[in-house]
Amino acid sequence: MTEAAFTRPRLALTHAAALRMIAAASQKAEEIGAPQNVSIVDEGGNLIAFLRTDGAKLLSRETSLAKAVTAASHRQPTGRFNAEMEPRLASATGGRLTNLAGGLPILFDGQCVGGIGVGSGLPDQDVEVARAGLAAIGADAV
Repeated sequence: MTEAAFTRPRLALTHAAALRMIAAASQKAEEIGAPQNVSIVDEGGNLIAFLRTDGAKLLSRETSLAKAVTAASHRQPTGRFNAEMEPRLASATGGRLTNLAGGLPILFDGQCVGGIGVGSGLPDQDVEVARAGLAAIGADAV
């Protein structure tokens, strides 16, 4: 058998894309006056880039990463799960997944290549900053 029988082509998020997303997200955070932590992960939940802007809440770095991992693993924005499932989701994953708003999957033509998670502001601010990151690389809007 050939390697084609055991492999498949896929898109992959580059570190250059992650850095562009970080720059756009931090610019949006500054524009709206909301210091933020921004995490970018690949489709496997591996951290590619992180930024804590001046004044962002320290522990929100953890939630920004959990939001990015959740968005990538579930291929949908965070905050959409049934509220009754939140404690189970967190418990079953050792706190790696969350239902807090501010995590968006990074999609190209419907294919997930990663996630962006933003934390430290109000939920709407976190989502706005995450959307700016997606727009910076032309990812599908969600």
